[in-house]
Amino acid sequence: MPRMLDVSDEVRAEIGDEEADRLLAGETAPGSYDCTSCRTPGDSEQERTSTVLFIGDETAVLAFAHAGCLPSQVVQVTEEQLQGAVKSITGDTVDLEPDKVVPEQAVLGVTSGLVLIGGELHPALVVEPTAPIARPGTTGAAGDDFLPLLIEQGFMPLAELSAVPPVLHGWSVLLAVGRLHAVLQPGSNGGQPVAWWQAHQPLQVTEGWRAAANKHQQVLMFAAPVGSIGRQPREDLLRDALDKAAANGQLVGAALPLAGT
Repeated sequence: MPRMLDVSDEVRAEIGDEEADRLLAGETAPGSYDCTSCRTPGDSEQERTSTVLFIGDETAVLAFAHAGCLPSQVVQVTEEQLQGAVKSITGDTVDLEPDKVVPEQAVLGVTSGLVLIGGELHPALVVEPTAPIARPGTTGAAGDDFLPLLIEQGFMPLAELSAVPPVLHGWSVLLAVGRLHAVLQPGSNGGQPVAWWQAHQPLQVTEGWRAAANKHQQVLMFAAPVGSIGRQPREDLLRDALDKAAANGQLVGAALPLAGT
C-alpha cells in the first residue's frame, strides 16, 4: 500500500531513485513507526511522514518522523558520535546496510506556538532533542548536558512561565518570506552569527505566530531535555507541557530578537 512519505531530493540522491520508489510504494517502509524526533508512534499510511537519513562513514540508516516534527533530510553522523550508545535496527527504520547499526543521533526537534504570558500572546519556539546531549569532547556513558550548555550561553532556568524571559543579545531567530529558517548564535571572536539550528527546508508558521513575532520583534525560545515536552498537537497542551517542565526544573528560556520578517 502506498505510503504518505516525504522523500526530499537530498535523501533521494543518497538512496537512489529505485529505493525511494520502493519506499513510496510501501514495499520497504513500515506502516507504523516511532518518530525519530518525538519518539511517539506514527503511521505512514495515515499521516504525512518524513524520511530522515543518518549517514556515517560506513553506515547509512533511514528513519521516520512525523512531518510536523521534522522535514525529510540527511543527517551526517561523525565517527565520534558513532561511538555512543548503539541503536539496533528495528521496525521503525530501514537498514541500507543490513550488517550495520547506527546510534540514536540526537536531532533538535523544534515546535512553534503562541504562549500566553501576562495576558499577551508571544511567539515561541520549543526545542527538545531526540536524545541526551553530551558535552563536546566527552566519551563513554556521559549524562545529558543540554540545559547546562544553554545556561552557559546565557539562557535562564525557568521555574514558571509568569514573565517574559530576558533578551539574549547576540542570538536571533531568522524569518524570511514568512517562514522560519534558523536560530542564530554569535560567531566566534565576534564574527558573523552562525546557525545554532537550521531548518533543512524553511518551516511554515501560522499567520498569528508571524503577526505576534512582527509585533514584539522577538521570539521566545524554550528548551527542555529529551522526553520533557513531547509532540503536542495543540497549543494548550504545549503550554501544559512547558509548565510541567518548568515546575520540574527542566526548562530554560530566553527572548531572541527577530531577524527578518
